[in-house]
Amino acid sequence: MNTTTTVSTDFKLQLGSFYVEVWGCQMNVYDGGRIRDLLTAAGFSEVSSPKDADIVVLVTCAVRAKAEDKVFNQIASWQRTGDITKDTIVALGGCVGSELAEKILDLNKSVNIIFGPRTIHRLPQMISEFASTHKPVVDVTADAIDKFDSLPDAGPVGPSAFVTIMEGCSNKCTYCIVPYTRGEEQSRPLQDILDECVNHIANGVKEIHLLGQNVNSYHGLNPDGSICNFSTLLYEVAAVPGVERIRFTTSNPMDFSDDIIEAVQKLDVISDQIHVPIQAGSDRILKAMHRRYTAAQYIELVNKLRKARPSVHISSDFIVGFPGETDEDFEETMKVVNEVKFDQSFSFVYSIRPGTPAALLDDPISKETKMERLYRLQKRLEEIASEYTQAFLGTTQRVLVEGISRKDESELKSRASSGRIVVFKGPTSLVGQMVNVKITSVVAHTLKGEIVNE
Repeated sequence: MNTTTTVSTDFKLQLGSFYVEVWGCQMNVYDGGRIRDLLTAAGFSEVSSPKDADIVVLVTCAVRAKAEDKVFNQIASWQRTGDITKDTIVALGGCVGSELAEKILDLNKSVNIIFGPRTIHRLPQMISEFASTHKPVVDVTADAIDKFDSLPDAGPVGPSAFVTIMEGCSNKCTYCIVPYTRGEEQSRPLQDILDECVNHIANGVKEIHLLGQNVNSYHGLNPDGSICNFSTLLYEVAAVPGVERIRFTTSNPMDFSDDIIEAVQKLDVISDQIHVPIQAGSDRILKAMHRRYTAAQYIELVNKLRKARPSVHISSDFIVGFPGETDEDFEETMKVVNEVKFDQSFSFVYSIRPGTPAALLDDPISKETKMERLYRLQKRLEEIASEYTQAFLGTTQRVLVEGISRKDESELKSRASSGRIVVFKGPTSLVGQMVNVKITSVVAHTLKGEIVNE
């Protein structure tokens, strides 16, 4: 249901506070931040607890069933503790909003507003409509570019900022629900992205993290109407004065072209951490997943990246127990893991997503077998990651200081180009700055060091 109702001054006074909580990927984090900007611009004030909020906004994921369960469990928990009451307006969105839409009203009667990733810009109007009618509002469909055109300038976010460059995905991997929740792929115009980057730099940002379901297939419009590809976008963002580091997530191996690899080689501001999900090492499973590359092609890509950037750290995603995965298929995955030697990877047991092609496949693999495979995979990934971590000892890392360490207020928390967390003692005036730190010790995967005078 779409509405064009405006938010009145009296309504702002009546419903003055909001609280936002986010689950899921970086794009949900980005959307959560833009919702904060949007509601603040509309006249509401953000609070740090749902108990103090008139409006509670929940942005969650639909990629795995666990994420959906979390949000409904959280609502129930807040109801038990009194953090939300019958008078609290509860708005639930993200990919789960698009996936379930009106069904959410049957799953949880406390939800008043349901929105999707492409309709966050309409939240003030949805809130106004519910306040006027006290009837649930469901609005999950819109054009992605309209969403970005309707959002206000981003507020201060710290030294690193997410910038979404595209919305949706057209790859239709058989296990993935994203094309059905975020829609077909749409790329933002180049100038809009650059303007957002410039705004962030003016607010003290040093690192720009470009986001998309598949950033490599970016094809936004140049000011003259021609098409800008992802490698050109990287050069353009790198040329923005004040940009000291660029990250990007996520990359599909099939679209990681040579011109992007060349940009990684030429642009020092691109971070050493490159995330390239492989999902599985078996060609048979990759084909069933509709990933459109082979294990050998993936390994060739990694070798090209390591030749272009010897200091690169490759991270990845893995799905264990895809329907029909045999012991032999899993051994192929382990073979790739041992050959590539990934760093900081993410692995999960396959989760059925209703409406996806894989949901129709027979799944004869027992839960016990899946968990055994996951444990073995994660154990090996952890061993390799630990080797990388230990190798940082004695090196000097250029880090972006993000804030004060949560575990020790006398230390600062920072992030190296590799993605590793680095903590060291130093004045708080360094927060938001890039500094050099010599690594002197390792605790788990956190590096500890001392600042190097420049």
